[in-house]
Amino acid sequence: MVTAIIAAAGQGKRMERGINKVFIPLLNRPVLVRSVISVLDCSDVDNLIVIVGPGEEDEVRVLLEKMALTKSWQVVLGGSERQYSIANALKAVPAAADGAAVLAVPVKDTIKTVDGEGEVLRTLDRSELWAIQTPQVFSATLLKQAYYIAAKDGFLGTDDSSLVERVGVKVKVVKGRYDNLKITTPEDLVIAEALIRKDEKSLQRVGMGYDVHQLVVGRKLILGGIDVPFAKGLAGHSDADVLVHAIMDSLLGAAALGDIGGHFPDSDSKYKGMSSLVLLATVRQLIESRGWKTGNIDAIVVAERPKLASFIPAMNKNIAEVLGVDVDQINVKATTTEQLGFAGRGEGIEAHAIAYIVRG
Repeated sequence: MVTAIIAAAGQGKRMERGINKVFIPLLNRPVLVRSVISVLDCSDVDNLIVIVGPGEEDEVRVLLEKMALTKSWQVVLGGSERQYSIANALKAVPAAADGAAVLAVPVKDTIKTVDGEGEVLRTLDRSELWAIQTPQVFSATLLKQAYYIAAKDGFLGTDDSSLVERVGVKVKVVKGRYDNLKITTPEDLVIAEALIRKDEKSLQRVGMGYDVHQLVVGRKLILGGIDVPFAKGLAGHSDADVLVHAIMDSLLGAAALGDIGGHFPDSDSKYKGMSSLVLLATVRQLIESRGWKTGNIDAIVVAERPKLASFIPAMNKNIAEVLGVDVDQINVKATTTEQLGFAGRGEGIEAHAIAYIVRG
């Protein structure tokens, strides 16, 4: 089992913002949220521990709950030093196999040691110098032992590997990337935003959605949140709004968050009869927790009857309001199949949707 620890209890004084730097927005998403997503996107990571400062436990828990994470996580209170914070987190980590490795990049600048008067003492051999990054990876048993010995000796290290080195274990250096940026000063935020914007592919996505429901007697026909007068309605566990369901699936697909069946199973009684607009609001929360927002929606309802043209403006308005976008970002259309297929025979209604989402 691989446990990832995110140390988020620091005060970030060098950031000069007056708040913990993990809460500072980075392209409209807190630094902590970006870190959590990056860590849990690694398939090898099984669970997450986030270390927080005093008084920040509830704020971080709410932040993580909104992300609807699929892997286990917990929040641990930090200490007065980074080393003490990690020690607290290690108490919750199960034992694992031996091993120690850190990411690092070769130093590109000339490095000199300087005395208290600001004068150069000597120039170091750059060929032997590496800038250590995170993540740092250790077996839980080894790291717990290193922390125990450091605490016993009253030793404070600048990173975890320095503690492991003290117990005589060789730490493997794995070459990292220069864009694996540590955010410490205000300038780092500018660089980080530039790096994020550089990868245009990560700033926009497209998803497709499809749904179909059978027309039956005794049900209301709800489409786009509108009660459409008709002799039949759509069968389903919720209100069976086939249009909204297709839109939900397109949004989830664009954000790589599965499908509506996985999030709102028809085996769960709490969704029985529920308005699909309520479910759409939950989908919005899910994609926004991952840093996405709706760019536009293009959808089409396939039904022989009833005629839907007069209801479409209201459908667009409903969907736009729930997604928090302008109505001109939503485009619902309706068509028939010229009496072909199940929709043409009046047996059911289907809907297709394409969602375009962008980084929030």
